[in-house]
Amino acid sequence: MASEDITKLAESLAKTKVGGGQLSFKGQSLKLNTAEDAEEVIKQIEEFDGLEALRLEGNTVGVEAAKVIAKALEKKSELKRCHWSDMFTGRLRSEIPPALISLGDALITAGAQLVELDLSDNAFGPDGVRGFEALLKSPACYTLQELKLNNCGMGIGGGKILAAALKECHRKSSAQGKPLALKIFVAGRNRLENDGATALAEAFGIIGTLEEVHMPQNGINHPGITALAQAFAINSLLKVINLNDNTFTEKGAVAMAETLKSLRQIEVINFGDCLVRSKGAVAIADAVKEGLHKLKELNLSFCEIKRDAALTVAEAIEDKAELEKLDLNGNCLGEEGCEQLQEILEGFNMASVLGSLSDDEGEEEDDEEEEEEEEEEEEEEEEEEEQQQLKERGQGEQDSLTPKKIIDSQDSTPVPSPPVDVATFLAFPSPEKLLRLGPKCSVLIAQQTDTSDVEKVVTALLRISSVFKDEAPVKTAVHETTDALMRKAFTSATFNSDAFVTRLLIHMGLLKSEEKIKTVPSLYGILMTLNHMVQQDYFPKSLAPVLTAFVTKPNRALDSCSFARHMLLQTLHQL
Repeated sequence: MASEDITKLAESLAKTKVGGGQLSFKGQSLKLNTAEDAEEVIKQIEEFDGLEALRLEGNTVGVEAAKVIAKALEKKSELKRCHWSDMFTGRLRSEIPPALISLGDALITAGAQLVELDLSDNAFGPDGVRGFEALLKSPACYTLQELKLNNCGMGIGGGKILAAALKECHRKSSAQGKPLALKIFVAGRNRLENDGATALAEAFGIIGTLEEVHMPQNGINHPGITALAQAFAINSLLKVINLNDNTFTEKGAVAMAETLKSLRQIEVINFGDCLVRSKGAVAIADAVKEGLHKLKELNLSFCEIKRDAALTVAEAIEDKAELEKLDLNGNCLGEEGCEQLQEILEGFNMASVLGSLSDDEGEEEDDEEEEEEEEEEEEEEEEEEEQQQLKERGQGEQDSLTPKKIIDSQDSTPVPSPPVDVATFLAFPSPEKLLRLGPKCSVLIAQQTDTSDVEKVVTALLRISSVFKDEAPVKTAVHETTDALMRKAFTSATFNSDAFVTRLLIHMGLLKSEEKIKTVPSLYGILMTLNHMVQQDYFPKSLAPVLTAFVTKPNRALDSCSFARHMLLQTLHQL
């Protein structure tokens, strides 16, 4: 390390905050790659007597630096709180697990008894969970009360590994006479989906001591929500439930409402942007009305709730003396409904608890359309459940991809599903339809897309990427189809690459346009697809700086897909 770098590091470390048993390097942007880089950090750790909390947030720690920091921690038996969020910025995913293993092993060796472990905002993916799996199962975590893993890109696989580790920790700690008593669990923005949520629900049901659960933005639908609801019922001390931006539908909302009736300590319910709809809102209102006297906040914003159901929710809070906030913004009340809502609350002398209604969608009169949407969703959910059951029975992979089996009473052979053509897939894309196009799907879509029209290419790419999944067959199909389409486009003499990237950024909501264009609902699929695309020989490297500039900018939609964003930026920087 150059002398000027050492001086700079020393100046930064001079700002280190010490007090109350805590040593903090928070937000110092230290780049600790080698053992030499970490010398000053190690020195302060070693010289700190009675170290109870170590803050490393907002720095970047490499494998070698992690090893020597770990060595210093091996003698810190009093360490209780590890604030280690956002400490691998710019690192390869492959670097993070060994770094975490070194640090975890040190805590085990030291005989530490952790109370809090925060690894949020580290895009380590499923493999990263393996990095602290041993720590979670060890005596160092038998005393754990707070586990924070927000925005880590764990996915379904990581969720299952985490759930298994928590169950093992509870089993081992129970054998020692002091069962794991986890109080706070945070795992938002991790794409846990139904399988990951269900696995964690099983762990929660075994633990039974949770007071706060924060799992927003995880792509969980009603089967996962129902599993969580059943687990929450066992955790009678729950005070905060934050499941914002998942998809309850009526089934999930009703299941959660039943659980709420048995929880007496609830203070915060955040089901905003969860599509509970009117029937679900009424069920939740009934649960609120029956009890929940400690309720301080109820968020049912952006849930497609209509006027009458919203008024039912308002009436349910009449005797909730502790209530500080009711959020029903972004629903379908209409001007008259908003006025009625305010009048009801004024009658209770509770008008001050109502949040803004500025984003109300207006009253919708077409109940038939909503019922049709709900029926379609229920059919899709039933098909998904059938497929899952078939998988569990050991049916072949091809069977599990067939949406519906029509069995003749005289013959047990399934009648194949109707064939899918390119137009059908592009109009209503789904992973199943893409796979059912067969091995020639990539060629067919490329052939039938007019690559002289930039808008048609962008639309086709977004439709293809929207079905992206980490599962091998779907992932391969998306990559191959993208390659065939974009190779054809970029190698065409008439294709305007600059216009293409401009239109793509507009559709992604990253670039403003004078036209009224509906942006894609989620950027995860297109970001993961771009991560593959930019590495191919057909991709013009001149477009990389443009993508980098826009993907780097602050953006709410990008923030919700931080793992995919990190992967793409990492790839772009390496080009």
